[in-house]
Amino acid sequence: MPATAPFTPKALAFLRALKRNNRREWFHERRDDYEQLLRVPMMAVIERFGHEFQSFAPELMADPKKSLYRIWRDTRFSADRRPLKTNVAAVFPHRHGNRHTSAGLYLEISPEWVFAGGGLYMPDPQGLHRIRERIAQDPKAFARIAHAPAVKRAGGLQGESLKRVPRGFPADHPAAGHLKMKQFLVWGEWPPELATTPKFWTELLTTFRATAPLLRYLNDALDMSSKMRV
Repeated sequence: MPATAPFTPKALAFLRALKRNNRREWFHERRDDYEQLLRVPMMAVIERFGHEFQSFAPELMADPKKSLYRIWRDTRFSADRRPLKTNVAAVFPHRHGNRHTSAGLYLEISPEWVFAGGGLYMPDPQGLHRIRERIAQDPKAFARIAHAPAVKRAGGLQGESLKRVPRGFPADHPAAGHLKMKQFLVWGEWPPELATTPKFWTELLTTFRATAPLLRYLNDALDMSSKMRV
């Protein structure tokens, strides 16, 4: 596919204006601009990544109807009553999981940045234990994936960790550092203007390709291949 810029400078200008005018009435008056400048181009981005994933991560789902995050915030349990998000974002989970239960890729475009990467952000206790058990069985196999040169160039393995090795594993385990991890993430951050240039595709695909082996490792540990989408 030819490399063309996915968004225009007007799209970033709209997001900046939305940040200054985060009100329902302001947005409703400009809903057509949002559709033309952001929602439709983002759906095209999702479709294109879906084609690209076939060469290195065919297990990931890229569906404009399911991958695209809605623009409206859920304010029911929040002290922040602003009704709208000031970014456009998409998620690409495993086909047999969802954005909460599987490792996947993520993309966000905001007035401050283009943010993209992947991994597992909030694994449930059972899933996290399964990942730790797999790491403990073969620490070197995980280290080869987690610290591969491509991963390091993409920002390196990141995420919150416990202060101590979790219960059930010896404190001096060879994989102690990895066993402490509660999140497994690789991400990159660029100026928002990247979204208005053809380099958007090469930069993000480089990060996504680097992250794919980690996703596959995590999803195998979670046994995603045998699960049905929920």
